[in-house]
Amino acid sequence: MKRDAIHPIPSVMRADPPADDAVARMLAGADGPHAIAERIAAVNRELVRWESNGGLAQWRPEPGLDPRAAQALKDYLAICQALPDWANPEKIARAEQLFMDMSMLSCTLLFCASLPECYVLPDLSAVLHAAGQLEQHTDYRIRSTAAMIFPVMMRGGLTSSEGGGVAQALKVRLIHATIRHLILRGSPPAGDPAALPTLPAMNPAGGGMYHQLYAYGWDSARDGLPCNQEELAYTLLTFNYVFLRGLRQLGLGLAQADEDAYLHAWNVLGHLLGIERGLMAWSMDEAQQQFAAFQERGRRRLVQPDPRPPLAASLMRAMENEIPVRLLKPFPRLLTRFLCGQDAARDLGLTQSVPLLSRMLFANGFALVRAFDTGVRAFVPGFSITRMLTRVAGYRLVTRFLLDQTRPLRLPPALLEQVSETAASWRVDPNAPRWVRRLENRLAGKAGRA
Repeated sequence: MKRDAIHPIPSVMRADPPADDAVARMLAGADGPHAIAERIAAVNRELVRWESNGGLAQWRPEPGLDPRAAQALKDYLAICQALPDWANPEKIARAEQLFMDMSMLSCTLLFCASLPECYVLPDLSAVLHAAGQLEQHTDYRIRSTAAMIFPVMMRGGLTSSEGGGVAQALKVRLIHATIRHLILRGSPPAGDPAALPTLPAMNPAGGGMYHQLYAYGWDSARDGLPCNQEELAYTLLTFNYVFLRGLRQLGLGLAQADEDAYLHAWNVLGHLLGIERGLMAWSMDEAQQQFAAFQERGRRRLVQPDPRPPLAASLMRAMENEIPVRLLKPFPRLLTRFLCGQDAARDLGLTQSVPLLSRMLFANGFALVRAFDTGVRAFVPGFSITRMLTRVAGYRLVTRFLLDQTRPLRLPPALLEQVSETAASWRVDPNAPRWVRRLENRLAGKAGRA
């Protein structure tokens, strides 16, 4: 946060010039939401062909693409696809191994910590709300997030030519810039933020997502730019810091060197997403301070009506629907409260009363499992019933949202196959004793059949 103080323009009013310039040039000559939607659809057909990191260098646009958009994409790749010179391959490889080791547990923390924390900033939730009424399409948000995380964190995702992490990150970066362009109905201001007028809401003729964004309306003087540097940096923290914090809260915290490696790998991703290095955190202490400061500043910019409770409620319902036992249905809400804390739970409207029996079962069960883990771990290093239970929960959610063969993730076929094979291999925890693996396999099997 101190680093940001020396910048003449606050981080909420800074965007991503290379990506914003690319989008402005891609959409040049497209007048009005209908023409813009058609041009974006044409560009998206090209982005589908960005299948691997190595393939980016060989990519050539199809002849039918508008020449201005084609050249803009070429220039964008030339500028943005390289890893930063400070990227450390060894730390990235260690982070990939940690992600693989955590496997299904990573998915539980995604659902019950990272995504809920994403919704805490009012301005960020307002953008998510504008982008297609996402509280009505929760699985879209989940699946879009997974479509980036998996390619990035699988082995070689950022560093090998066969990986797909760089290609996916550059697509997401263009999505952010496109959202900014649509909401602002043009490019973000390069100088004085006050130069951008308040944009009133319009009738979204056509009703599609692009029309919704174009017609949403925005007050930059009050709310900052959509998908600004502060929101991007905060979101990055929800996927590295909040994940590592969650492991600590569950009694599964990593060694400091491993935490630093995990933060480093995600900061490399942040570079590819256009996040300024000065807004990145390089240690857990620094991440904690930045995260708290981002939330404190973000909460001052309230948006009415508040979009956060509907987004969080939709996420909770999506998880509760996957739990067949009525007594256990409140567990996602209770786990989210525990991982995110009282302030975030209040922001998200997750403080509603939960049946006493469910609360007692969650609290007492959690305390008992933690105590049992602590006692046994003194004799069997690495032992954890907590890890097993959170993996089982993650298995159910992964099976439902990510491995549904009727709705495959929107990824290139080869990459989708890698993701599916990786997720399927997570069913067995190689770090657990044999009897724990048998028990987990039985519980996961029941979850899959329920």
